[in-house]
Amino acid sequence: MTKLETVQEQQRIKVQPEIAKLGHFGLVSTDLEKSLWFFKEVIGLEETEEKDGVHYLRAWGDFEHHTLSIRAGEESRLDHVAWRTKRPEDVDAFAEVLENDGIEVEWVEEGTEAGQGKAFRFKTPSEHTFEIYFEMEKTLASPETRSVLKNQTHRSWSRGVSPRRIDHVNLLTNYSVKDLSQFMADKFGFKMRECVEMPDGELAGSWMSVTPLVHDIALSFDPNAETPNRVHHISYWLDNAQDLLRAADILKENGIFFKGPGKHGISQAMYIYAIDPGSGVRIEIFTNGYLIFEPDWEPIVWTVDEMDIGFTYWGDQMDNKPENNPTIKA
Repeated sequence: MTKLETVQEQQRIKVQPEIAKLGHFGLVSTDLEKSLWFFKEVIGLEETEEKDGVHYLRAWGDFEHHTLSIRAGEESRLDHVAWRTKRPEDVDAFAEVLENDGIEVEWVEEGTEAGQGKAFRFKTPSEHTFEIYFEMEKTLASPETRSVLKNQTHRSWSRGVSPRRIDHVNLLTNYSVKDLSQFMADKFGFKMRECVEMPDGELAGSWMSVTPLVHDIALSFDPNAETPNRVHHISYWLDNAQDLLRAADILKENGIFFKGPGKHGISQAMYIYAIDPGSGVRIEIFTNGYLIFEPDWEPIVWTVDEMDIGFTYWGDQMDNKPENNPTIKA
């Protein structure tokens, strides 16, 4: 085969679309005022824009227009979880993949979500709503909040906990986590990093990513979940353990109940869990852990009888009281 024929053959081979990273969360709150107070003043996210009643926020190290949007609603829920593709053409390619599999795709026109270009939404087998997009403004911070560092958007430590960036989402479901994990792998190229296997071979949890993070998304099984589309938590990243201890003081000073600090065995990361008093969504403030660079990584498999180490290596265990562990619909 000549060089020209090789190039032509490569052009005929369809490039598989790819997900680059977790983009943002869309949150609906029954008490918008409390949610804005919590995320802006206590957590310390910056507001980039308010449009048509939707408030767009991001951490001081996030470059895109927003990593969290919040609007008022009659029922608190995680409206959607958004994923950014690696290339503009991947948006249409993913839509084609899903439609060919009989999954309904709903297009979101450019500008419908502030700062964002063309996108689409669809339901996973667990009925969670995902959004796929590529184009997003890299909004310049206002002069009042702008960092002097050219490689940073906002000033750090302006107020509140002040996380650096968005990190991951943990979805809760009574749907098969094993099947849902396979869906994420087959359709979007997510790689299994760690998992908890039950005696019957089903998964109690899986931690998956498309980046070197241990997880961009976690999937957790709860047979008693009210619906298959619940959310356990959304997460933002702090730089180190000292920042996490500082966050505990800030949460306590503001009257926010929280669990932690502790350290997960799975991911090896340190955590604090707190509840937004407006929407009821749980946020995990997250730091440390490890990164994965090996292309031939084999998933770490845990068993349910190892969860005293897996879920909480040390520190404050998750509370088993339902009132301290609310979940909202997604």
